[in-house]
Amino acid sequence: MDIRAAIEGQLKAGLAMLRECIELCPDDLWQTGDHPRTFWRIAYHALYYAHLYSMKDEAAFHPWEKHQDQARTLWDDDEDGIPPWETTYSPAEMLQYLGWVQENVSSWLDDVDLASIDSGFSWYSIPKLDHMILNVRHLQGHVGQLSELLLSRGIETSWVSRVK
Repeated sequence: MDIRAAIEGQLKAGLAMLRECIELCPDDLWQTGDHPRTFWRIAYHALYYAHLYSMKDEAAFHPWEKHQDQARTLWDDDEDGIPPWETTYSPAEMLQYLGWVQENVSSWLDDVDLASIDSGFSWYSIPKLDHMILNVRHLQGHVGQLSELLLSRGIETSWVSRVK
């Protein structure tokens, strides 16, 4: 069994499902939700971390050209509500970022040592294989959130089991 191919296929399937959620999201739902857990921000958080955690380690990561660091979080450090730096990426921008991740994920994963006992990320003291499984699980958890938000509007998403 090729574990690397299985992880890559599942990560790509999760990214395909994220793409579908973004594409199906109505304009009036895009910024809906309690800050900072708006639809767009959940999508960005999921994509950002799928990108980050597809790297062999922290040092190998280079953020998307339009990345603004505060947009990656799903917690609010500002007690007064929406902070003045709030950024909203458009669906088109998000799809641009997603397309770039989809184009590059295979080459990023080629650099990953699945046998390493180190995740490559200081905040995770787990082996790299566990970390890659966590990456898929994290992505899919947030895709599930987005799918439920869409379903509450009567918009159904499809289940993608694997993408080569």
